[in-house]
This record gives sequence, C-alpha cells and structure tokens, in this order.
Amino acid sequence: MNTFPLRIGTPDGLLFEGEAERVVCRSITGDLAVLAKHCNFCTALGMGEAHVVLADGTRKEAACIGGMLSMMNGTCRVLATTWEWKEEIDAERAQSAKKRAEELLAKGGLTDREYRIAEAKLQRALVRLSVKS
Repeated sequence: MNTFPLRIGTPDGLLFEGEAERVVCRSITGDLAVLAKHCNFCTALGMGEAHVVLADGTRKEAACIGGMLSMMNGTCRVLATTWEWKEEIDAERAQSAKKRAEELLAKGGLTDREYRIAEAKLQRALVRLSVKS
C-alpha cells in the first residue's frame, strides 16, 4: 500500500512523525480518511475516535479533541487541541470526569454556558472511554 508523510502535534509538541498508510479522524462534518495521493485539503477537526495505520500495517488508536487537519502536496499534518494515544488514556480519570459531568447535568440550574461546558466535558470523557475500551 502507498504511504505518505504524517505529522501529528498538539500545542504541547510533536507526537508523531513518520510514514502512514491512512489516518482517520472526525471532522466537524463527519469522519474522514486520508490516504496517499489525497488532493489538497484542509478541515477543522471535531471530537471523536481517530486512528493511524502505519507503513508496517500497525494500527494506533487515539482520542482526538478538536484541531485542524491539512493534506498539502502529499504531506498530512494534524494539529489537534488534544490527541491522546490509547495507551496514554487514564480510564479511571476519564470515568471520574464522566461521572462529574453527568452529576452536574442532572443537578440542573445551569446557565447556558455552564451547560455547554458540562456537555463538552461529558463528550470528551466518553470519547476517551470509547477509545480505551
């Protein structure tokens, strides 16, 4: 299978640089897969599961929380707000975050802003738990 150069980073630094067969992420309009020879493309990333298939066929799973993906002149760059490889996710911490967000939402009496923040925290926790399982 054909490969392409892939760089994955966050504001904290470079997380991956190497050859990949495929990268799959959730964009703001739905899931997308990037393969070698993809046309030039740029999109905002949403919140969801992601994975990279490396040149040797190994699949690495991750939780991706927002950012940008670009494919320009054969090189794919992912700048994610948060990118956590499956093995780095702390399931206990994600479960605690999920519980806190659910309790806050169930309690009610939140402003619109507080409600949106609690919902986003719940979604992030659910994505992490989904990748980890």
